Amino acid sequence: MGLRKSSRDVTSHTAPLTTAQAEKLRKILDGRGFEFETKPHALFSARKDKLNVTVYQKGPKVLVQGRDTEEFVRFTLEPEIIGEAKLGYEEIHDPGQFEPHFGIDESGKGDFFGPLVIAGVFTDSAIARALMKAGVMDSKRVTSSARIRHLATAIRAVPGIASEVVSIGPERYNEIYASFKNLNRLLAWGHARVIEKLAATRPDCPRALSDQFARRDVLERALRDKGITLHLDQRTKGESDIAVAAASILARERFVDWMEKTSAAGGVKLPFGASSAVKAAGREVIARHGSEALGKVAKLHFKTTAAVLGSSRRNAADDT
Repeated sequence: MGLRKSSRDVTSHTAPLTTAQAEKLRKILDGRGFEFETKPHALFSARKDKLNVTVYQKGPKVLVQGRDTEEFVRFTLEPEIIGEAKLGYEEIHDPGQFEPHFGIDESGKGDFFGPLVIAGVFTDSAIARALMKAGVMDSKRVTSSARIRHLATAIRAVPGIASEVVSIGPERYNEIYASFKNLNRLLAWGHARVIEKLAATRPDCPRALSDQFARRDVLERALRDKGITLHLDQRTKGESDIAVAAASILARERFVDWMEKTSAAGGVKLPFGASSAVKAAGREVIARHGSEALGKVAKLHFKTTAAVLGSSRRNAADDT
């Protein structure tokens, strides 16, 4: 059987693995002279010439990157590890990815500091292929802010693409949350806003895809309230769809930009997540700018708020 032709130069590829397949891949790489290195959240990572192969703990899942990606996937990963040919046959294995639809995703939902950012992207067959060629992937697999910005620029440059980003800053977020008193309803409201904006630019788009909500009817009701009747799909691991992955990149770019600019303006480095470092930064924000400043940079319904305010009050009492 001859090498099937590809319409794009593949420089990035990801695939799910079993634990046994991951171990088999490790042995093959070791036997072929790959140099191993440590990476966060990875079972192992190996490099040889212009090729990088990383297997992440979550999944597990393999990420292949570099100039020799296509050759490695077709002649090693697929036949020797996975046992199934998929590269170049994406439109056969997942045809829905290449049909016109909106992909929706968010960033900042689990972060104490920063906005909630929801983004949406319209794709069709040509756009989906262009995004794949550009190496677009789920933002959670991209650890570099510079890489996020590079991918976001590539996404916006794709001919025919349409995108929308809605950023709900902490002050507005806290107001809306106080009204809804439910994160799922707030998320549905934000998703509906993005879909509404996209539908205005691509009114013929028949479908929108987002990650799985705890209650699907909440988002469906929010769309009905806006008079939007397109078909709504939800699924776990929605970011495996290229449109959702592109939306995740645009959302993350806006979130990272906000965090960096606000950190610089306030003189306090605002960390991601909700760790002990986040609590320390919260106390520093209050020490520098007063307790009312916390609501301008943080989501106050998080349990972290009580820990930050409690520590700050105890520290203030100790100083008196």
